[in-house]
Formats: sequence, structure tokens, C-alpha cells
Amino acid sequence: MITVYLAGPDVFLPNAREHARRKVEICAQYGLRGQPPLNEDIESLATMESSEAGLTIFRKDVAMMEAADIIIANLTPFRGASADAGTLVEIGWFLGRGKPIFGYSNTATLFDARSRAHVSAIPDPMPHLTVEHFGLPDNLMVPGAVLAGGHPMVLPEDGMDRVFDALDVFERCVQIAALKMGVGETQA
Repeated sequence: MITVYLAGPDVFLPNAREHARRKVEICAQYGLRGQPPLNEDIESLATMESSEAGLTIFRKDVAMMEAADIIIANLTPFRGASADAGTLVEIGWFLGRGKPIFGYSNTATLFDARSRAHVSAIPDPMPHLTVEHFGLPDNLMVPGAVLAGGHPMVLPEDGMDRVFDALDVFERCVQIAALKMGVGETQA
């Protein structure tokens, strides 16, 4: 069975375990084994200095990535106009290893429009810098890395933004990944 590293800032949701469980179930419907990078050993982490705990989580996540066949990354903007920085590192890790990359965003609004909205809402500390207008869903390096890894980013087909934790675009991304990876008959 193909193992999928389920990257994204979903781990910060207040209902992260339940959300991860639903994502794992969706993966299973399409013949994939989803592996969310949750940190189940909370008691052990609580006994460590915060930097030690952080590096422990990093090492665990890298081991999970090493064991995974592909990544499906939630690239929905997180605390700004762009995707989560940690998730972008994970995509880069898969790209560097030549492993297949699949990514999705629940946001249909393109990066340049999100960037302009962000700058109009929050004072820009560097007002003379520009943002590219390439008509892409995120900074050009993000959809470029996803495309280089296997498939264009999956976005809401109806052009409407979704709430951060919506799962319909994720499910479409899982279905595409299963088909691309040659996993048996997938369900619609």
C-alpha cells in the first residue's frame, strides 16, 4: 500500500486528531495509507525543554517522510498570504528526494490578490518591494515544486474559497494521487 505523508498546518487545529482521522479515512477509501504527523507522545514531549521537544518532533517527522512514498500537502494560506513555512520545507524535502508531490489549497483566490489584501490590512514594513503577478495559487516556487513532483496544485473547482479545514478539495487531491500512483479502482 502507498504511504502518504499528510503535511500541513492542520496539526494546529483545536480538533487536530479528529481532523487527521477523517483525512486518514479518506485516504483509505482510495487505497492509500495516510500518515499525519501528529505528536502522540505529548507526555514525553512535556518533560523536555521546548527547543529539545521541537527538534524531537522534527526528527520524528523526517523519519515519517523517509518512510512515506508520497506527500499530500495542505497549502491553504496559513497566518498570511502564503502556505505554512513548515509544510513548504516538507515539500522541498520530497522534491529533493525525487518523491511524488501532491498539494491542494482550500483557497481559490490567487496569490497576488491575497498579497495585496494582506498588505492593505497590515502595514507593510517594506512598501517598495513588489509581489509577482503570475496568476498562480502561491509564490511561484510553491506550485512549481508541486508540479515538478507530479501534478498541479488542486484548487476549489468552483472558484470559491473554502474554510481552512474543509475536506472536499483534499479528497479530490487524494483521488488524483491514487490515480497517478496506479492504486486500483478509486471511488468517486
